[in-house]
Amino acid sequence: MPPPQASYAPSLDKLIKSLKSQPYETSIEALIFLLKRRQVKGDDCAVATAHILLQVVARSKWHDVDQLLGRVQSVGSRLARAAPHEPVIGNIVRRVLGLIRDEASEERNNADDLGSESGSDIQSLAPTNPPPQRPAPTPVLMRSSTAAPGGLQVSKSMFNILSAATSADTPMTGASTPLSQAQPASVHALRTEVIDGIEEIMDEIQSADDQIASFADVQIHPGEYVLAYQPTKTVERFLIKAATKRRFTVFIASIDPIDPGTGEKPYAALRKKLNSHGVTTVNLASNGLMAYISRVNKVIFGAKVIYQNGGLLVDSGACIAAQAAREFLKPVIVLGAVYKFCPEDPSDEAVIGELGNPSSFVSYAGGPEVEALDIENTVTDYIPPSLVEVYITNLGPQTRHHLASILADHYKVEDIGYSLHDGEV
Repeated sequence: MPPPQASYAPSLDKLIKSLKSQPYETSIEALIFLLKRRQVKGDDCAVATAHILLQVVARSKWHDVDQLLGRVQSVGSRLARAAPHEPVIGNIVRRVLGLIRDEASEERNNADDLGSESGSDIQSLAPTNPPPQRPAPTPVLMRSSTAAPGGLQVSKSMFNILSAATSADTPMTGASTPLSQAQPASVHALRTEVIDGIEEIMDEIQSADDQIASFADVQIHPGEYVLAYQPTKTVERFLIKAATKRRFTVFIASIDPIDPGTGEKPYAALRKKLNSHGVTTVNLASNGLMAYISRVNKVIFGAKVIYQNGGLLVDSGACIAAQAAREFLKPVIVLGAVYKFCPEDPSDEAVIGELGNPSSFVSYAGGPEVEALDIENTVTDYIPPSLVEVYITNLGPQTRHHLASILADHYKVEDIGYSLHDGEV
């Protein structure tokens, strides 16, 4: 009897289609199974995380903001621990946490506005036991007030409001929001708004590659020689978009010049599409790119993660291409959507590359000859920000000095330091 095949395992598409027909906890376990088996990886991790968190918000039982934040953090930690080498999972979790905080703050402000118009409405949103005391009238300017050391209320200027966003002395947490004791109507409104926000994040992920590709004809000029190291789907779409308006030459560098599975040259579909637009393609082995780097005009590759300091997590070998480009004064262009921006500041310990199966480089059938060898097959590399010229995002080209403002727009300070990898799965 032949051994069972692995085809029984679910796929991401099947998981997404089954989300509404099975308990959300079952869906979480199914995704964890896929993540551990590496059946879901790369950009698909962001898509899967957003879908699961939407189900958590929509179908789990929670009665206040604290409970909702706790459930999202718990599920996010389980997913992140199942795939510790996929930082985009943590990015999406933090985006959703920030979304919840924003919507909770908006609900609080709406409640304040409603209360200033009708005192009875304030009482309807407050706890019924003990009965609340009717507060004294509060000027509109005091809605954005903060407590001074002496307990006084100090109205904020616009500068104060913007400064408070990055101040560690005035964090906004779920415990501080009045929605912790909100009525069911407020909970329903918050649930609806958060679901809409997650769907917007999902739309952003889906359209990011097309938006990045729209800047291709500005970055690639006629007659140029472009080196693409192990081009990702984002890079492929970028090159194809440029090929519709430009004629240039692409050097496609990869670890294996021949696909061991099919015996064909890698990226055959990409080469066919580029050739159909009149673009010349040349296949290179990664260990031979130094012979051509002096001829290229720029180096392009996609990032798995863009850290807040501008450093990158990329496919193994890309760092060599980036270093070679620096030696020959060739610009390095990195493609990465905003959802790949990680608010963490990597240290030497935090960016240790993922290790893969070394059997693709050495056969252990040799017996004693290889028993004394310690062979590592690195799957990812870390590229320092000093080697990168420009970052092309779905918001447009960015320099390293502009990354901080993008991160501040998409993440909350209190969520950046939250560890998603504590504990066991």
